[in-house]
Amino acid sequence: MNLPVIIKFVIDLLAVLLLALGIKGLSKVKSARDANRLAAFAMSLSVVGLLSYYLGTSGIAIQSWIWIIIGSIIGSLFGAILAKKVPMTSMPETVALFNGCGGMSSLLVALGVAIFPISGGQENFDFFKSLINEVSISVSIFVGAITFTGSIVAMAKLQGWLSTPGWTQSKVRHFVNIVFAVASLVAFFDLINGNTSSIWLLVIVSSLLGIGVTLPIGGADMPVVISLLNSYSGIAAAAAGFVVDSQLLIVAGAMVGAAGLILTQVMCKGMNRSLVSVLFGGSLSAQSTASSGSGEYTNITSCSVEECALTLEAANKVIIVPGYGLAVAQAQHTLREVTKKLEQNGIEVVYAIHPVAGRMPGHMNVLLAEADVPYEQLKEMDVVNPDFPATDVVLVLGANDVVNPQAKNDSSSPLYGMPVLDVQEARTVFVIKRGMSAGYSGIKNDLFDLPNTSMVFGDAKKVLNDLIGELKDLGVGEK
Repeated sequence: MNLPVIIKFVIDLLAVLLLALGIKGLSKVKSARDANRLAAFAMSLSVVGLLSYYLGTSGIAIQSWIWIIIGSIIGSLFGAILAKKVPMTSMPETVALFNGCGGMSSLLVALGVAIFPISGGQENFDFFKSLINEVSISVSIFVGAITFTGSIVAMAKLQGWLSTPGWTQSKVRHFVNIVFAVASLVAFFDLINGNTSSIWLLVIVSSLLGIGVTLPIGGADMPVVISLLNSYSGIAAAAAGFVVDSQLLIVAGAMVGAAGLILTQVMCKGMNRSLVSVLFGGSLSAQSTASSGSGEYTNITSCSVEECALTLEAANKVIIVPGYGLAVAQAQHTLREVTKKLEQNGIEVVYAIHPVAGRMPGHMNVLLAEADVPYEQLKEMDVVNPDFPATDVVLVLGANDVVNPQAKNDSSSPLYGMPVLDVQEARTVFVIKRGMSAGYSGIKNDLFDLPNTSMVFGDAKKVLNDLIGELKDLGVGEK
C-alpha cells in the first residue's frame, strides 16, 4: 500500500467518524446546527482526500482543476442562495430538489465511470470485482435515474406547476409502469453481462419509470413519496460509492437510505397509508375528490378575536396545534408572543405536534424553533392526546386533516384509521382559518361542526396580532 492510498484511507476514516458524530448530533435540537456543520465538514474533507489521492497517483491535469474549481464555486453559490431564499413553506419542494440532485449526481458518476473507465482499474479486476463493479454501476444508474425524475415531478406537483393527468388515475398506469420496469430490468441485467450499449436504454426507461410512479400520486401522499425518494438517493449514493471506491460515500449513502426508509415507514403509519399503494400510484386522490363535496357544514359557529381572548384569559391550560397555515402566514413569532403573555398570566401552554404536521415530519419543530419555542413544550401526538379532556382551550392554527374526527368515526372516510390529535375532547376549540376550504386531503372536517368548536376566520398572523392587542386590553401578561 503506497503513501497516497494510506493518506486517503486515513482521511476517509476520519471523515466517516465525523459524519457519524454529525448525524448523531442532529437528533438533538441544541446540537443540530453544529452537527450539520460537522457533517458538511466531513464531506468536504472526503473531497480533499480524494483529490489528494489522484494528485499523488495519476495527477490531475490543469484543465481538470479548472473544472473542479468552477463546479465547486457554482455548487456552493447555488446552495448558499437556496438556503437563504427558500421560505419554510417551500421546504418540502427544496428537499425534493435536493433528492433529485443526489440521484442525478449518482447517475452521472456511474455514467462517467462506465463510459470512461478509471485508468488502470477495470482491466485488472478479477471476475468478482468486475461483477461488483458492473452491478454497482447498474444500480447507481437505475436508482439514480428514478430518483432524479421522480423528485423533479414531485417538486413540480408541490409547486403547482404540474397537475395529475386523468389517465394516471386509471389502471392504465400500472400497465405503463410495468412495461418501464421490465424494460429497466432487461437493460439492467444486459449491462451487468457486459453489453455497455444497454446503458442508454437503462437511463431512458429508468427515468420514465421515475416519472410514471410519481405522476399519479396525490398531494396528500406526496410527503411520503419525498421521504421514499430520499431513501432512494441514499441507495444510489451508496452504489456510486462502490463505483468510485469511496468508503465515505458508501457509509453516508447507507445512512441516508436507511434513515429515509425509517422515516417513510413512520409517515405511512402516521397517515394510515400502505407504502405499496403509495408506491404504485397512491389511493387517496380519487377517493378524496369523490368525498370532498359529499358533506356540507350545518352547524358552524364563528366568534370574534375578542371572544377568543376572553376565553383564553379564563383558561388554566391551553394546547396549540400548529399546521401548514401557520407556516404560510409566517406567524410563528407572533404566536410565541401570544403564548408568552398566556404563560405570564400563569396559564400552562404546550404545543401538540402530529407526526406529519405541515408537509413533512419535523416541519413544525423547525418552524417553532425559529421562534425560540422551548423544545420541552413540543408534545408528540401519543403523549399529548390523553391531555385533551383536561384542557380548557385548544388553538388550531392552519392544521386540518390531523385534527379531523372522521379519521376515528367514519369508516367511509379516506382518512379513516389515520391517527389524529383528539382536540374535540377539549372544553373549547378555536380554529383559526381563512375560510372553509378543505385541507390537504380535500375532505370535509367534522371538527368544525362540533358544538365546542368556534371558527375565528382570518389570516393566522393578523388574528394573532389582534389577539395580542385584546390580551393587552384585558391585562393578560402585563403584570
